[in-house]
Amino acid sequence: MTGAALEVVRAGALTTVQDLGRPGYAHLGVPRSGALDAGALGLANRLLGNPPEAAALETTLDGVGLRALAPVTVAVTGAPCAVRVSGRAVAWGAPVRLRAGAELQVGRAEPGVRSYVAVRGGFAVAPVLGSRSTDLLSGLGPAVLSAGTVLPVGPAGPDPVRGADALRVPGVPGTRAGLVLPLRPGPRADWFEPASLATLWRAGFRVSAESNRIGLRTEAGPRLERARGGELPSEGMVLGAVQVPPDGLPVVFLADHPVTGGYPVVGVVPPGPALDAAAQARPGVPVRFVRAR
Repeated sequence: MTGAALEVVRAGALTTVQDLGRPGYAHLGVPRSGALDAGALGLANRLLGNPPEAAALETTLDGVGLRALAPVTVAVTGAPCAVRVSGRAVAWGAPVRLRAGAELQVGRAEPGVRSYVAVRGGFAVAPVLGSRSTDLLSGLGPAVLSAGTVLPVGPAGPDPVRGADALRVPGVPGTRAGLVLPLRPGPRADWFEPASLATLWRAGFRVSAESNRIGLRTEAGPRLERARGGELPSEGMVLGAVQVPPDGLPVVFLADHPVTGGYPVVGVVPPGPALDAAAQARPGVPVRFVRAR
């Protein structure tokens, strides 16, 4: 511990501590969790010279406000947004130095949903099962942030802070025009009518307002009709699994997904940029599925 810390002055709609999650505990009923937009988390840590597993903050829609209790360096990535320090506009997607007492305001995501606030040294909240991630499904990890929470900062590593000119700092791809999700069919594609599967590759859906860290829910598309009756025994679920509940509308499992489920999985979206983009898709954004190569 360094003695450095950041105090939450405005918690935002939903701000949590996230790192790379706690994979490997599904046999204990513990979800993976971790940052929904893993690419944005990785970029924030690279900008600051942090190791990939350093914990950062994941905001939802309207950002967060933080006060530095000692000098620190921060970076904001993910959904582009206005970033201010004590009322002065500063760079998004670049290292920013905060003096003791300075207030960082991370504004509304435009476009996208989730921004990431990293600090050099990482947020040093207590780990649970090797991760500092907040898991909204199981309740493991630190509580959802509220005003007055003080977040300790860990010691800086040996790697230097890197300017934005040294790294490719992307925006949020494709979340306004539409979300394209590559899908590997199976393991339960045979539970659906061939005509429904054929329609899946041609049809359009929309992101539902009921989406959250557990899954991206779809609406306004064709219902996938089953070829079999009855229900499956619960079986293991993975990140990116596309489960089809009785309403016939696909649900894409994200980081806080349950480790088991009884609805058939029509396919799996591989981890990578497509799932990162799913984390940034707002309600109403068009969604379509294509065959993964």
